[in-house]
Amino acid sequence: MQDQATEVTAAGIARLAGVGRAAVSNWRRRHADFPKPVGGTETSPSFALAEVEGWLRKQGKLAEVPLRERVWQQLAGHPEGPLTALVHAGCALLLIHERSTVWLAASAGSDERLARLLPGALAQVLTPRLGELAGVLMPGVGAPDDVNTSDDSQTTDRGSTAPGVNTAPTTPDVNLPDSSDTPDAPPPLLSSVPLLRGAAELAAEVGARQAFEFLLGRHLDANPRQYTLTPAELAALMADLAGPARTALDPACGTGALLRAVDTRPEQWLHAQDSAPDLAALTALRLALHSRAGVRAAAGDALRADAFPELRADVVLCHPPFNERNWGHDELAYDPRWEYGFPARTESELAWVQHALARLTDGGTAVLLMPPAAASRRSGRRIRADLLRRGALRAVLALPVGAAPPYNIPLHVWVLRRPERNPAAPEVLLMDTGRYAGEGRAGPDWAAVREAVLDAWRAFTRAGRLAERPGLARSVPVIELLDDDVDLAPARHLPPPAVADGAEQLAAVRERLGETLRLTTDLTPPAADPAPPVRWPLTTIGELARAGALVMRTGGNGGHARLPVLTDTDVLTATAPSGTLPESDEEAVLTEPGDVVVPVLGGGSVARVIEEATAGAALGRNLVLLRPDPTALDPWFLAGFLRGTANNRQASSYASTATRLDVRRLQLPRLPLAQQRRYGARFHALDEFERALRHASRLGDHLVRGMYDGLTDGTVAPD
Repeated sequence: MQDQATEVTAAGIARLAGVGRAAVSNWRRRHADFPKPVGGTETSPSFALAEVEGWLRKQGKLAEVPLRERVWQQLAGHPEGPLTALVHAGCALLLIHERSTVWLAASAGSDERLARLLPGALAQVLTPRLGELAGVLMPGVGAPDDVNTSDDSQTTDRGSTAPGVNTAPTTPDVNLPDSSDTPDAPPPLLSSVPLLRGAAELAAEVGARQAFEFLLGRHLDANPRQYTLTPAELAALMADLAGPARTALDPACGTGALLRAVDTRPEQWLHAQDSAPDLAALTALRLALHSRAGVRAAAGDALRADAFPELRADVVLCHPPFNERNWGHDELAYDPRWEYGFPARTESELAWVQHALARLTDGGTAVLLMPPAAASRRSGRRIRADLLRRGALRAVLALPVGAAPPYNIPLHVWVLRRPERNPAAPEVLLMDTGRYAGEGRAGPDWAAVREAVLDAWRAFTRAGRLAERPGLARSVPVIELLDDDVDLAPARHLPPPAVADGAEQLAAVRERLGETLRLTTDLTPPAADPAPPVRWPLTTIGELARAGALVMRTGGNGGHARLPVLTDTDVLTATAPSGTLPESDEEAVLTEPGDVVVPVLGGGSVARVIEEATAGAALGRNLVLLRPDPTALDPWFLAGFLRGTANNRQASSYASTATRLDVRRLQLPRLPLAQQRRYGARFHALDEFERALRHASRLGDHLVRGMYDGLTDGTVAPD
């Protein structure tokens, strides 16, 4: 079987069989006929997928094959690499999506027959949709004489010429020639046939588009450091700022997120270019699957080797590479695109800005994601000044921290328009949406960001100016910005946030604090002589785990990159899961309602009960999860007694720089379940009181900061 070349790791075997990695290790030790490793390393071996599936079926451990997982393992273990496999799968899915009868005719036979017929079958879709890129996507695919392309036009509606052809549908043709020049040699696509058949099965379940998005998403999650992604919410916002378009261009397309966000119709054209041929190919396939618009994609550096030099697009969307020193400064000194000034070597982003403007039609809009330094670096001040004077720069919008990578800085969105004959633009919109940042790594409140940005932008474009929105937005006269620095950072030009009525804020906080403090009456006993300590019979967490009253798990260092991760900081601060884990073979531990999570470092007495809102997150490092049997242990009773100071002290050990908690040594009293629940109810009330105190503290901090701001800007009188 040709799938013999596809390899799978122990973690992949565990996913296929729906078990943990420990079970796979046990199978390898206990069963002499378990498949032998065919690759990998001694600590992380890999196995032939076909042999593994055969063994699992023989043992009755694969009664129901999880199709998505099987297809993903075929892709991840492809002998030519996962990226090549993803391109092959995308081509087959595009064929299935547009010409299902051609696929059925080609696939109704042996694997070798399908591999020999695939180039001819794919040519009927790839050549009309993607032009010369078809030969890059699939070996042996060109433009055979018997393929009807129905429209040989290579020109845009503006008279420009570019690689690729239009997307007009062709007449189905199931008369597929054998494209192999050497019938005795194995066809080049033979190793991909099992993957393509699996992808076709997945497409039958969820649709070709969704199947490709699933495989692409898993590939991106498995290789987070190889790609700089544009979040879907940000891509949608940038596309909305740009507005409708008949032609759109992304000169640094990556995986195509920006062009995919464009609202497309069949008469539209999408142009994409990327310096990485694989990314250009993936973008072309993604756009062809998701839209009936014309798609033209090309590989190459758009600054050095522009694939669309004659294009004049209505919209340009771009997330350019940041801080590129080697962008072509030396060889592009006399390039006609530098209408607003020759960018310095350190100003690669301003080179991309001018490239975008050069590819726009008069009155067209460009929206670029920019690093905040581009708005204020002295080396770029002359270009920024000329962009302002000539009316090309229309808005600079500061995003919240965490909106896009790199997540630790507030990136900017620049909105530009190619000036028409009368480029009068006396004001520029400046906006700072930092107030909508999320807590931890949760990301910004995209709904609020979107509403605020689009409302301000539409009001500004209608009137040419925008009344001040304190702390959020204002339109600034260009003349005010043309100083020695030409600093366009929005925060430096916005009025401070309006301070609400200090008395009202104080009354609201005082009332909330009063409610919180009144809880102490119910939670604490009345003043009386203290009762003597109770001597309960005790047991330990270790004994309960051995008896089966609870399950004990420890957090790991890897898992699925898409999962939210509960960190020790999240447990200590009672916040939502904010961490991430790299993709690895290690199986993630997922939290469930009623679990109790305990940090093991730091010496604090903390235990958190997992509720519905937190369930499903992966357990992070330095955490221990306890899953009590509800018929034997109440989770709030368990968490409450684990937080006892004396209990933690006796279970802690000390290294040279840290305190470590041995959770197995923590003690619990042996109490009937009914009495446990009485204690659990009180511990639950204490937990809610603790959360209320934290919230009151945040309200107090907010009030104090507002009063300082009010006193310093004169909106609050000292008396």
